[in-house]
Amino acid sequence: MRINREAFSILELLIVIVIMGVIYNLSVNNFQESREKGVNITLKNLKEYLQKFKYKRDIRFLCLDDCSSCDVLVDGVKTERIDDFLDDSIRVYRYEYFSGPQEVMQDVYFNQEGVQEDVCFSYEMGRNGVGDQVLVEFKDSVYDFSTYISPTVEYASMAEALDAKQRHIEEVTR
Repeated sequence: MRINREAFSILELLIVIVIMGVIYNLSVNNFQESREKGVNITLKNLKEYLQKFKYKRDIRFLCLDDCSSCDVLVDGVKTERIDDFLDDSIRVYRYEYFSGPQEVMQDVYFNQEGVQEDVCFSYEMGRNGVGDQVLVEFKDSVYDFSTYISPTVEYASMAEALDAKQRHIEEVTR
């Protein structure tokens, strides 16, 4: 006796649906991981990167000791760790109108256990989106974080950054 089957059984359909669901989940997870790994954070885009986080009080990019690893603190809570971003050759300056660039001495940081740690680099933005008004010198470039609305500007040298600051001051005072 010969049985002619022209339809799938419910069990066969369920197996196909489960296999398709597993493949879909694997592909979506791989796509999200590759997208997250594809974000190349630099000092030039650090401000824009931090603005993508949702926070109520403040967001801080904090590198301790030798700057080999940095943390993103959203409202004081560590949410992300970034390794091999900077090194301890980084220098941070505030620009003073009358005296020019003044190197900023980094604060100390007390971790959750209350232990004091040395800060290598720190950049903080308040709830209004305004960040630290600093010039950052790192690996033959100077990054100007003092602009409120526009992205961070990269200069080839401190002299170029200071010339741009002077031109800006002259424009404003006219």
